[in-house]
Amino acid sequence: MDILQGMAVFKRVVDASSFSKAADSLEMPRASVSTLVQNLESHLGVRLLNRTTRSVQVTDDGALYYEYCARILAEVSDAESALSSKRQNPRGTIRVDTSATFAANVLLPVMRDFNTRFPDITVKMGLADRNVDLIQEGVDCVIRIGIPDDSNLIVRRIGNVRLTTCAAPAYLEQMGEPVTPDDLEHHRAVNYFSARTGRVYPFEFEVDGVLVRKSLDGALAVNEGLVFARFATEGFGMIQVPRFMVAKAIEAGALREILGAYPCPSVPLSLLYPHRRQSMCVRVFSEWVHEIAQKNPDLNG
Repeated sequence: MDILQGMAVFKRVVDASSFSKAADSLEMPRASVSTLVQNLESHLGVRLLNRTTRSVQVTDDGALYYEYCARILAEVSDAESALSSKRQNPRGTIRVDTSATFAANVLLPVMRDFNTRFPDITVKMGLADRNVDLIQEGVDCVIRIGIPDDSNLIVRRIGNVRLTTCAAPAYLEQMGEPVTPDDLEHHRAVNYFSARTGRVYPFEFEVDGVLVRKSLDGALAVNEGLVFARFATEGFGMIQVPRFMVAKAIEAGALREILGAYPCPSVPLSLLYPHRRQSMCVRVFSEWVHEIAQKNPDLNG
C-alpha cells in the first residue's frame, strides 16, 4: 500500500473527527477513505481509530502514530517545497477561503496575473462571510478583514482596509448631506450585521482623536457585502463600508462619499494559516496577495 497516502488520509480523518468530512475535503469517496485507514491498521497491526455510528475517536496507539504522521508529512511537504522553489515552478492545489466581496473586487480583476505567474497551481476558492474551521474543512489559508479571533491560527498581517461612509446621490438629495457625525440622528442606514453573532455594527468616526460610535436606524440590515452595497446604491440609506467594495460605484457616481472630515478607523487585513509550515504553493499565493494589497490604496491605509 501507499504508506504516505495512508498517513495523509488518517491524519485528515483525525483532524476532521469524521470519515465523511475527511472524504469531502480530500475529494475521495468515503468508502475509499475507510479502506485506506483499514489497510493502514492492518499494515501496522494496531487499531488506530475507534468508530461508532456518530463519532470517530483516536486510540492511544493512534494518537502516538498521528504525531509521527504530522511530523513526517510536514517534512515531505518541506522537501517538495524546497525542490519546487529551486525549480521556480510550484505545482499543486490550494484551498483558500475569503468573502465574495473581496474575491469579486480585489482578487478577480488580477487573478489572471497569478495564473500567468504560476500556471501549475490550482486555486479552490471558497466564498463565505463566516469563520471556517481550517483544519476540519481542509482549508490552507483564509483572508479575513477585521481583528482575528482564533488564537490557534498563524496570522500574517498584509494590510489595513480603508473604510468610507457613503450614500446614493438620490438619498442625499432627499435627506440632505450630514456635516458632522451628530447629524446622523436624522438619517437612516443600511446596516450590516455579523452572520456569526447577529451583532449590528455601528458607524465609527475619529472626532478630535477620539473614537465615536453612532448607531443608525434603518429598515434593512444584511450580512453579505455585495447586497449591502447594492442596497445603498438603490437609495435605501447610507453605509459605512470597506472602500474597495464601493470604489467603482463611487467612480461611476452611484455613491457619494460623505463626512470626509471625520475619517473611519481602518481595520486589519490578514491571511491566516493552520500551521507554521506552508507548502510552496501557499507561500507564493500569500506573497502575491500581500503584493496586490500593498499596491491598492484602499488596502494599505
